[in-house]
Amino acid sequence: MKFSKQQWQWIFYDWANSGYGILVVTAVLPVYFKAVAGQAGVTAANSTAYWGYANSFGTLIVSILAPLLGALADYPNAKSRWLNFFTWSGIIMTIGLTFVPTQAWQWLLFIYILSIIGYSGGNLFYDSFLIDVADDRQMDRVSSTGYGMGYLGGVLAFIIFLVAELTNGFGNRLSNLEVAKFSFLLSAVWWIIFGWPLLRHGRQQYHVAAVQRPIIDSFKRISQTIRHINKYRRASWFLVAYFFYIDGVDTIFTMATSIGKDIGVQTTTLMMVLLVVQLIAFPFSILYGYLAQRLSTRTMLLVGIVVYLFICVYAYWLHSLRDFWLLAILIGTSQGGIQALSRSYFGRLIPKDSSSEFFGFYNILGKFSAIIGPLLVGIVTQVSGQSTIGAASLSVLFLIGLIIFIYLPKLSE
Repeated sequence: MKFSKQQWQWIFYDWANSGYGILVVTAVLPVYFKAVAGQAGVTAANSTAYWGYANSFGTLIVSILAPLLGALADYPNAKSRWLNFFTWSGIIMTIGLTFVPTQAWQWLLFIYILSIIGYSGGNLFYDSFLIDVADDRQMDRVSSTGYGMGYLGGVLAFIIFLVAELTNGFGNRLSNLEVAKFSFLLSAVWWIIFGWPLLRHGRQQYHVAAVQRPIIDSFKRISQTIRHINKYRRASWFLVAYFFYIDGVDTIFTMATSIGKDIGVQTTTLMMVLLVVQLIAFPFSILYGYLAQRLSTRTMLLVGIVVYLFICVYAYWLHSLRDFWLLAILIGTSQGGIQALSRSYFGRLIPKDSSSEFFGFYNILGKFSAIIGPLLVGIVTQVSGQSTIGAASLSVLFLIGLIIFIYLPKLSE
C-alpha cells in the first residue's frame, strides 16, 4: 500500500510527539522526579504514587473538555487550529521543564501536568484527522504505520539521549541533571521539527455546517448524540470495553520505569530496556495492521488484550531483571498494535462529518481510564508497600475489557 503525501504528514506527527512520550512520560522524567523527590525526603513508594496522581490529574482536564473540544473541531477548518493550539502549548510547557529548579519537585509535577494536557489534547485532534486522511479500507494500515513510525522516531530521539547519558553530556560537558534537562529540550525540538508538516498543511476533509454560535451549537450536538446513543450501539459498547483495557495499557506505559526502580533495576538498564521495547514495537505495530487485514481487526484486538492480561498476572511475580525484560518484550509486541487498531476500529464505527466529536468521547473514556489506572496502582502500592502488586491489580481492568469486547457485535470487515 502506497501512502499519500497527506497520510505521511499525519504519520510523522506520531513520530514528532514520540520524543515527548518516551523521554518525558516514560524514560527520563519519572526517574528524574524520583531522584529529586528522594533528595527531598519522599519515600520510593510515595514518589511512585505521586507520579501516578500527577498523570491522573493531567488527563482529567482533557477528559472533561474532550467532547466539547471535539465538537468544536468538527466545524470547517477548526480541527487544524485546535491541533496547533494544544501542540504548541505542550511544546512550550515541555521546554519549561528545563527551567524548574532541581529542588522544586512540586513545581516539576505542576509543569509536567500542563505539558501532558497539551500532549493529550493534541492527540485528540490528531486521532480524528485519521478520518480525513484514510478511507475505511486504509485505516488499519495507516493507523498502525503511524504508531510504528512513532516508535521508530522515539528510538532515534532516545538514542540521542543515550549518547548524552553515556558520554556524560557529550564529553563531560553536562552533569547528570543537565543531561535530563537536555532530554526535555530535545523532545520539544523533535516535536516541532517533525510535527510541522501536519501543523502547517493539515486539511480537514469532513465537517459539519458552519454556524453563528459554535459553542452553543456544540453543546446541542453533544446532547443530541447522547440522547440518541442507541443509534450508535456498536460504537458505544466498544467505548465501554476500550475504557477498561486501554486504562491498563496507558498505566503500564506511564508507571513502568517507576516500578522498575522499585525492584532495583538500575537507571542505565532501564534506559536500555525502554530502547528495546521501542525497537520491538516498531515492526510489531505494522505487523498488527497487516494481520488485521488478513484475520480481522477484532481478532487482533483480542490478541492484544490477552497478551496484556498475561503481563499483569505475571507482574505479581516480578522480582528480577530477567522478569522485567520478559514483560518489557511482551509489552513491545502489543502496545502499538492495540492502540492503533482501537483507533481505526472506532473510526469505522462513527459518522465521518462528526468524527472529532466522536473522537472526543473516545478520548474522554481513554483519558478517564488513564485516571483510574494510575490511581489504582498508587493506592494498591501504598497499601501493600509493593509496586508489583499494584501493577498486578491492573489485570482486573483487562479482564473486564476482554469480556465486554468478546460480546460486541462483529463488524463487517
